[in-house]
Amino acid sequence: MNLQRRQLLLVVALATAASTPVLGQTPAPAAGTPATTQNAASIPDFSGIWAHPSLGFEPPVSGPGPVRNLSRTPAGASNFNSLVGDYNNPILQPWAAEVVKKFGEISLSGRAFPDPDNQCLLQPVPYIFWNFEIQMLQLPDRVIILYPHDLDFRQVRLNQPHPAKVAPTAHGDSVGHYEGDTLVIDTVGVKVGRYTMIDRFGTPYTEALHVVERYRLLDHEVAKEAQERGQKEWPRAGAGAVDANYKGKGLQLEFTVEDPGAFTMPWKATITYLRAGHPDMQERVCAENVQHYYAVGQFYSDKDARIPTADKPDF
Repeated sequence: MNLQRRQLLLVVALATAASTPVLGQTPAPAAGTPATTQNAASIPDFSGIWAHPSLGFEPPVSGPGPVRNLSRTPAGASNFNSLVGDYNNPILQPWAAEVVKKFGEISLSGRAFPDPDNQCLLQPVPYIFWNFEIQMLQLPDRVIILYPHDLDFRQVRLNQPHPAKVAPTAHGDSVGHYEGDTLVIDTVGVKVGRYTMIDRFGTPYTEALHVVERYRLLDHEVAKEAQERGQKEWPRAGAGAVDANYKGKGLQLEFTVEDPGAFTMPWKATITYLRAGHPDMQERVCAENVQHYYAVGQFYSDKDARIPTADKPDF
């Protein structure tokens, strides 16, 4: 079954799994996320494949930002082949700073510490934002966000509250609403587990994590400049090719992270997307595409770290 067919079946299944309320209906809002009514014609159109060909978060426009890489390229950008997080960043509580420092020392030793990507795991918010591409499916009662990594996806219920008691899951519980030209997504209940982290540097979080995403369209030149500015921190990684001929609007995600268990203050970052250079979502099956040296016995700092492996072949 080809990728487009599988995506279609996924969308149909998700769309019919629950009843579909009339757009603009206003149930009780989530805590900190006021519900709003909005005419369908005024809702921004985020359709298409959006590309962000870099591995890390872009700095915020202002205010406290994410952990940065102490390891830099000759050009001064983050060296994504050496992940040494700045454990002196004031957003980090002391215990979280120690975790970041430990992972940086592992990286400097020439080994890799296991993370959700290289272990082919479901990825927490906001770690999952590293994906080079996204596709947003805007349905009347929800938004589904597709990611290429193992064809992962998130469901965002519109104009609904979080449950009174959220059972932690890999992506957390996400609810959203439109504020004019902006889609606002509020996520809580992100599960903490083995090899989970906020970012590429191993920055930890607790189950008190609260992430608010704001997606909006930007004029092409503004989005292009923002993406180029972000690539001064995280250079292009050779994936998620942007359509050089497209001159339409770009898409920007600004997100805020709060976690009183791990951080001393809220902090922000951005991800800016332009139109991808291909019309269809690209398949990236993690366990079939990891580089061969990941399987070498002592490559990982954790000797027990292994990608998912079947006990016997399928055929």
